[in-house]
Amino acid sequence: MVIFLKKYKSKIALMVFICVLVCTVSCLLDFKTLEKQKMPGLEKKSVFMAAENTVAKNTDKAVNEPRLHAVSAALYDADDETFIYGRNMRDSMANASTTKLLTCIVALEKSDINDTVTISQNAASQPAVKLGLVAGNSYNMKDLLYGMMLESFNDCAYAIAEHVGGSTEGFAKLMNEKANEIGCLGTYFITPNGLDAENDISFHHSTAGDLCVIMSYCAWKSPKSTQFLEITQTMQYTFETEEGKMVFNNHNRLLTETDYCISGKTGFTAKAGYCYVAAVEKDGRRMCLSLLGCGWPNNKNYKWADAKSLVEYAVSDAAEDSYCDAACVTTQQTGDTRNTINLKYIENNKKNKKICKNFLKNFTINIGNFF
Repeated sequence: MVIFLKKYKSKIALMVFICVLVCTVSCLLDFKTLEKQKMPGLEKKSVFMAAENTVAKNTDKAVNEPRLHAVSAALYDADDETFIYGRNMRDSMANASTTKLLTCIVALEKSDINDTVTISQNAASQPAVKLGLVAGNSYNMKDLLYGMMLESFNDCAYAIAEHVGGSTEGFAKLMNEKANEIGCLGTYFITPNGLDAENDISFHHSTAGDLCVIMSYCAWKSPKSTQFLEITQTMQYTFETEEGKMVFNNHNRLLTETDYCISGKTGFTAKAGYCYVAAVEKDGRRMCLSLLGCGWPNNKNYKWADAKSLVEYAVSDAAEDSYCDAACVTTQQTGDTRNTINLKYIENNKKNKKICKNFLKNFTINIGNFF
């Protein structure tokens, strides 16, 4: 036996080296795939696109997925930075006044909430819904932010944008830079109020997935998150102007209808349909949900039902147990394509990845002694 090992020692070593190399490459590929799933940018897009024609292996779980009215939807775990559920969540769509989430956080980060804002004719001439700002008059930035987020006033959004960015074009640049900075590469904004627009580059749009990431940043990760939440959680805001007393009311019904919603923004245009984005805290989890194309008149209340369905799904056994080897599942359900990344699968693979790394490290040391 000793003579055999001496005679074929080099060949055995070569075979062992090849086996180690194959294992290493396999582990690196698994690691790269997992990292892409965690990134909220373009890399994640390829994961969902590749899964579009995959049919769920566990049809019992697929039946338990939420039945939504929305054309596009997403549910995001803000702590793990992974998606619990998605339907067409990487599709570029008009997103109406949910744009104002980013308008608000950029304004808070780039200006002082006590700034005095002088109103231009451009801002004053914005279409309804509007506060009725008067060109040449001055207003407090704080009052304009409340008007924009509680009543969704379009003229307030333009006044804020021009003050912070020097022009609406300058502010749009700041918005898109912030979107890219936090990984929302499927978003391109032209207007600060979310009204439909188009230029030589593209049309005003975002994705359900990106809007979840934007809301997560606004609610928990921005240095101005506390101010953002204070504004969006206020049920009624009153202030005085030269035109008289103004009263703003919050139109986010989930704040009063549930005990888990902590922020949200509605939106509507004829192109976008009814839209809604919200941040929720339930059962110790911080999550964001987004709904685009969630009905058109006269289906204004679809978004509230869909939002509650998503949250119920997030804390259900169906969300925890529905996973397959691909980590991405699409189910054909009433003609709709739905994408799911399951957190349990990803967590298991994180453990496997660690075990694999430790094995390779120890094995490399031992094989080195063999040589």
